[in-house]
Amino acid sequence: MHVKTVASGSHTDTGLSAALAMGLVMVTAGPAILCIMRMILKTRGLAAIGIAVVILTASCSAGGGDDATDGIKIVATTTMLGDIARTIVGDDGSVEVLFSVGASPHDFHPSSAQLTAIYEADLVLANGLHLEEGLSDVLDAAQADGVNVVEIAEMLDPLTFEDREPCSTGGDDDSHNGECDPHVWFDPDRNATSAELVAALLTRIDSSVAWADRAATYANDLATADATIVELLEGISTEDRLLVTNHDSLGYFADSYGFVVVGTVIPGGSTLSEPSSVDLVKLVAIINETGVSAIFAETSEPITLAEAIADEVDHEVQVVSLYTGSLGEEGSGAETLVGMLITNAERIASGLS
Repeated sequence: MHVKTVASGSHTDTGLSAALAMGLVMVTAGPAILCIMRMILKTRGLAAIGIAVVILTASCSAGGGDDATDGIKIVATTTMLGDIARTIVGDDGSVEVLFSVGASPHDFHPSSAQLTAIYEADLVLANGLHLEEGLSDVLDAAQADGVNVVEIAEMLDPLTFEDREPCSTGGDDDSHNGECDPHVWFDPDRNATSAELVAALLTRIDSSVAWADRAATYANDLATADATIVELLEGISTEDRLLVTNHDSLGYFADSYGFVVVGTVIPGGSTLSEPSSVDLVKLVAIINETGVSAIFAETSEPITLAEAIADEVDHEVQVVSLYTGSLGEEGSGAETLVGMLITNAERIASGLS
């Protein structure tokens, strides 16, 4: 794809016809490009892509052009889903991950190149359950335009934040109506199911590859990681299996390994929320009462507030950063999903011992 941008004057009309009338957008590639422009205008407005003239000279259809990649094209929103997809796809396709390593999934807005990748993909893997808050409109618009977007978490028996009961994802079953916890990747069993789902989706696209066999191998790796985590945590007594976290992200970990989340620095399941002074006073009281010895912060978020709370507690409390919304950098030990789960368990064991 060849893209030119030419500076232009200010304009705030978000209608495509008005934009064309003003000469602000010129498209020379045929109907497929218009789908991207329509999505941008629906989800972000013309002002959001600046005051530029965009000239596109390649088709948006998958496989078109000289730069087309052989094999299946997958776009994954999170680094965790990207790792699962890459493990299964191997050399039989390409996987582009939208979120960068170390970034929070709760606050993200795609670039124009990423928008193009979404529309060119054979499969777009999203977590869903409102995890990708800044991307949900884009994904909805892309799906409405025929892009193969699949939200994985709703197929993994998600639970509510509040009472850890099955939550409703829009069906007419007997699920609770509480807010669904999207942080399903902290449960190795659910990750194994994710791999199976991805393999099944790939089989629909290309049945010539043994995707299911690769998913089964990956599930075995996760089972081994699960056993390692149990061993790492076995020295923590039942009464000490209490977690205070930066935001409510470790519910599935707690469910899997017999912990209880007794408090969070940021209320709710998103890092975009803000605690009140009353919330913080209550959290200090909870930590004093329970004797919790660590606050588990996040590598993708500042730890200043967690450190301030630790300073207010009557006993010594350390602040330990975990990999929550993203895998780690190369060499961190958390650069894969399996590595992330084990590294977090090591840090939790150390923080509570």
